[in-house]
Amino acid sequence: MKSKTIAFINNLISYDYMLFGGTFILFLFLIIIGIILRRKTVLAIFFILSSFIILLGVPTIGYVKMHEFLFKNALVLTSEKKLTFTEAVVIKGTITNNSKRYFNRCKVTAKAYKVSNNKLKNFLFSFKAFQKISITIEDIEVGQTKELKMFLEPFYYSKKYNILLGAKCK
Repeated sequence: MKSKTIAFINNLISYDYMLFGGTFILFLFLIIIGIILRRKTVLAIFFILSSFIILLGVPTIGYVKMHEFLFKNALVLTSEKKLTFTEAVVIKGTITNNSKRYFNRCKVTAKAYKVSNNKLKNFLFSFKAFQKISITIEDIEVGQTKELKMFLEPFYYSKKYNILLGAKCK
């Protein structure tokens, strides 16, 4: 847990600090207004509750949405083939930098999950991958497309499955 927290703090960018700092200032501002309006109980409670909601909600949602916008990428699964003589799946795809920022590295993750005829089960299976693999791709220029190839091994699953690709870039 400690190493994950340190890694998170080390990977923050200046926009993250502005988001967190602005949120904290807004939190303090709303608390002060709530204290000033303490004679009007309903209004004071509204400002204090909204300040805590903003303190918890804005950094969380803002961080995710801001990073989706700043580090926008397109990941395409071009082919996926289960090998016959080896217990493995070969996954080929492309990643494109669609943002206005240079990517130092992208962590591309491929997940294999079960498929059934039930839509609800499919939705639940998409959260619980039975196998996954990650690779790191370095140095992607703005607008550049790079090809990737991954091997999901050992792969013993014989029924129907889907492959889901995801990427987190910095």
